[in-house]
Amino acid sequence: MKTNILLLLVGGALVLLGSYSMVTQKLRTKTSDLFRNDAPVLIRTAYHDHENTIAPPDFEKAAETAVPSVVHIKTVTTFGKMASNKQQDPLEDLPGGGQFFKRFFGDNPPRFSHPDQKASGSGVIVSSDGYIVTNNHVIDGATSITVTLSDHKNYKARVIGSDVNTDLALIKIDAKGLPEMAVGNSDDVHLGEWVLAIGYPLNLDVTVTQGIVSAKSRNIGINQSGTAPVESFIQTDAAVNPGSSGGALINTAGELIGISAAIASPTGSYAGYAYAIPSNLMKKVIGDILKYGSVQRGYLGVAMAPEDLDDAKKKELGINNDITGVWVMETDPSGAAAQAGIKKGDAIIKMDGMPVTTSSELAEQVVRHKPGDRLAVTYIRKKEEKTVYVILKSKMGKFPNSDNSIPQEH
Repeated sequence: MKTNILLLLVGGALVLLGSYSMVTQKLRTKTSDLFRNDAPVLIRTAYHDHENTIAPPDFEKAAETAVPSVVHIKTVTTFGKMASNKQQDPLEDLPGGGQFFKRFFGDNPPRFSHPDQKASGSGVIVSSDGYIVTNNHVIDGATSITVTLSDHKNYKARVIGSDVNTDLALIKIDAKGLPEMAVGNSDDVHLGEWVLAIGYPLNLDVTVTQGIVSAKSRNIGINQSGTAPVESFIQTDAAVNPGSSGGALINTAGELIGISAAIASPTGSYAGYAYAIPSNLMKKVIGDILKYGSVQRGYLGVAMAPEDLDDAKKKELGINNDITGVWVMETDPSGAAAQAGIKKGDAIIKMDGMPVTTSSELAEQVVRHKPGDRLAVTYIRKKEEKTVYVILKSKMGKFPNSDNSIPQEH
């Protein structure tokens, strides 16, 4: 009996081993398929063309073309002398401190003044006769601006105009025959595209770094100075550090596609991501400054639903996740959108034929136009798609029912 049981167990073991062998053989066959030399390529690129091997993108030519057009900007800000007696006596707030200087200087204590503040940034030459684009925060408040070209020649610069809402500024030096940079179309920029960042970080000489476009139309909430700030950044992982502000983001053709403006960092230095103002937005702002002396900005007059709403809030507000667009939470009764028939609860999906999926994309499209411009707005209302034409207004609308958590069109 014991012998029979043992034989059964051994027999069962042999059956199990046989089954295991068949399963593992199938698994090996499937696994080996993953490593076949003739496995099909899902996405064929130039790198997979073994018959006609193509080298990776040539950064050298793009850098060689663009570097002479990027400049180093150094600023000095001079502070006036302090005036009040309390500011003149650093011990005023201590017991008996107010009498400290009087013991030695009588009623005329010495005056103290702040040292001059020095800073640096970068800029891009956009015309051969000396016009240079940079960030507003690079030159804001400066009493002296010095521009150093890539050949180390120095020039004094003056501010032509600036726009705090887009953080852009235009300065000029008295020079001729400068190497202006070709400006590309930032709408043609794609995720994964190779880019180069050029600037003067950390007071170093001109520096070139490479990366890819990792996102578009990013709003990171960094501009707290403007009354109606616009953030629709190109995000890249090319290394950018303090001093690179105002520098160039270029494509592999050497064309300017963005002006470096910010970094995302817990330390203040490069930590993975940098942000550039799209060249198409730059062209509009700088063009207005040159032609009118200030930015001519049109307004649509809508308040938009925040993009980080939870599902419960979306349901409450009637937002349909199946529709990709910008949801209108409120309209200015006297604004362009309301006068064209756009209402609360509509989802704007296109501006002049360009798809918009975020509030920053919509804001960028609107801010590229001036008051009086006529734009086609495509929206969805109750699953029906409609297109209307709006005439942009010259001032921002008022939304009495909106709170600060609802972004307004800028």
